[in-house]
Amino acid sequence: MSNPTSTPTPLTWLVTGCSSGFGLSLTRLLLSTPHIVIATSRDPSRTLDLVRLVTSAKPLNRWLALDVTSPSSTTFVADLEASGVHIDILVNNAGYSIFAPIETVKEDEIRAQMETVFFGPLRLTQAVLPGMRARKSGTIVNFSSGAALEGQPTMGVYAGAKAGLDGVAKVLAKEVAPFGIRILTVVLGTFNTNMGNAAVFGEVGLPEGYEGTMTDNFLQIMKSGTWPPNGDKEKAMKAVYEVVVGQGVGEGRETEKLLLLGSDMVARATGVREQLEHAVEVFGDVAKGCDVEK
Repeated sequence: MSNPTSTPTPLTWLVTGCSSGFGLSLTRLLLSTPHIVIATSRDPSRTLDLVRLVTSAKPLNRWLALDVTSPSSTTFVADLEASGVHIDILVNNAGYSIFAPIETVKEDEIRAQMETVFFGPLRLTQAVLPGMRARKSGTIVNFSSGAALEGQPTMGVYAGAKAGLDGVAKVLAKEVAPFGIRILTVVLGTFNTNMGNAAVFGEVGLPEGYEGTMTDNFLQIMKSGTWPPNGDKEKAMKAVYEVVVGQGVGEGRETEKLLLLGSDMVARATGVREQLEHAVEVFGDVAKGCDVEK
């Protein structure tokens, strides 16, 4: 059975983290399409104008409270499905980054980051899969980051959380392909979102000796809020939409599993490819030499 995202039939999108940034841009875009959007945020009462904008656009649109770090998020999905709301597309967007060197980041900070960026999306993914599998269709979109490919200093925990979810997505794509379910990982570079203002910094300061290092310099840039973005979030979300529904830049690419967005991602992905090629060149014979003798 073909994936329904290649047809013009109105589909129901569940998007997390819609009060700002990519989530808000994607939600606004969906209002101009035939599709239905279930927008979510931790506290909808803080963005009542946005809630009214979304819910008044189409009768079936909703803006609901959802904390992706809560185990009850699985109940959230089950309640929607039980009420007749079948989720066709899940967009795991909600998140933040903590900036702290690996040496000093505290365990509670690590766990909080993992709950939001890894466990939260994974729980929602597990919750929507039974319905998608029964309907033999569906798309799950995970917003990843260039940090998962080659992270910057002080972003180690965020990089680990994103890379962890990316690894799950690669395996999941193979597991659910027989059921017509698509897994799309969107690797985002630097964009004009609210990430800088929403940055969280580690409680413990830099240890003595880090002065003047890349770690120190990057941390100061993030604290100053002067990190210049390369990308336009509106253009990025238009590309995501088209790749998901198979229109525009997504036409004929409905089975693609990895989408790079942002000019900086081209250079960063190229660097990772060159690193792997170098490893094969240097250690390829060593790798082959570890096989069992036949």
